[in-house]
Amino acid sequence: GLKPGDHIAMMLKNCPEFLQVAQAANRAGIIFTPISTHLKKDETAYIINNCQAKVFIASSSLSAVASEASRNAAGLVRCLSVGGDIEDFDALTGLLERCPETPIEDECLGAPMLYSSGTTGKPKGVFWQPHSDSIQAPHPLAGSIGAFFGFDQQTLYLSPAPLYHAAPLHYNLMVLGMGGTSVIMEQFDPERSLALIEQYQITHSQWVPIMFVRMLKLAPEIRSKYSVSTLSCVFHAAAPCPVEVKRHMINWFGPVIHEYYAGSEGNGFVYCNTEQWLAHPGTVGVALNATIHILDEEGTDLPVGDTGTVYFESTANFEYHNDPEKTKASRDPLGRGWSTLGDIGYLDDDKFLYLTDRKAYMIISGGVNIYPQEAENVLINHPEVVDVAVFGIPNDEFGEEVKAVVQPQTMPANEAEQSELSKRLIAY
Repeated sequence: GLKPGDHIAMMLKNCPEFLQVAQAANRAGIIFTPISTHLKKDETAYIINNCQAKVFIASSSLSAVASEASRNAAGLVRCLSVGGDIEDFDALTGLLERCPETPIEDECLGAPMLYSSGTTGKPKGVFWQPHSDSIQAPHPLAGSIGAFFGFDQQTLYLSPAPLYHAAPLHYNLMVLGMGGTSVIMEQFDPERSLALIEQYQITHSQWVPIMFVRMLKLAPEIRSKYSVSTLSCVFHAAAPCPVEVKRHMINWFGPVIHEYYAGSEGNGFVYCNTEQWLAHPGTVGVALNATIHILDEEGTDLPVGDTGTVYFESTANFEYHNDPEKTKASRDPLGRGWSTLGDIGYLDDDKFLYLTDRKAYMIISGGVNIYPQEAENVLINHPEVVDVAVFGIPNDEFGEEVKAVVQPQTMPANEAEQSELSKRLIAY
């Protein structure tokens, strides 16, 4: 009963049905919203209501959250389950078996509407109208990023990340639309990733820095078991990569690593290849389709090397769905139409951008600005650390103090071992 322009929401783990639903929406003029599988019932219900979804599709393994969220979403007319039963949901597989194999009469292009949690408050839906009426139109990235990174019919793309994220979703839709092959992992595993690269002779893949960290922390004899020689383009985004981590990856994978900084908002694209990064260690690249401004709180341009909020001057004119206040807050204070993703950084003399952290994550302790990313980048290189998060907590004297939560390679067996590990990390 849906018609072009209607919205649906999907809370699916990586599975074939995820892409079937996405492609069906793209052939029927439907706006589809993937939801993070890590959200709780209130956050999930908020997104379903905010995007005004009429249909909600969920993995059965997420039944507890999906059931509660659906009961708090007033506009739903139908709920569908994948992979098993959910109470009061219909099984998607059974319904598909009764559908005709011929195309619907009014085929037209749909589009994803992704939610970016960004800085603070509720998630923000980034809405872009479908870029064409024809379902035969190439994916909007095919002529830009697709051509830039050499995607074509021969592409063998490894996708290790959740499909509800923007990059994995768009890259897989683009690869399939261009006639290439996607190899999609149900969940990331460092050794399994290397095995798949060798097994399927992967040419392209997209990662986030923590995946690099996990692969680098494999034992040398495991890493050396697998060939990565077929890789021609490895790109990463979503977070700045610690300098030493990236150096090790370049030494291992070769000069095939590319980095970019962008957002679902589409307001700017910053890029660097291996050679550029080696000449500017720590950079996320130089802007290709916009002008970058580093602004202070009043909207004044800051000089080279000074840290401030990163704004893009571009032709992009995105809006956050049903949230004019958040849309307004993303624009520069002086009303020039420049927009920000909420990140803090600085430019060097060659206009290469360096990200310090997100504005909302900055810690102010005793009047001093402290950027958690800097401490995280140091701690993640410790051989006993798998993952780390640094943040501020209240302090009566200084306002805030810095705390780190660390996931160790081997969990301490008792308080004495925990204390010793803490001392080693503080000394490090």
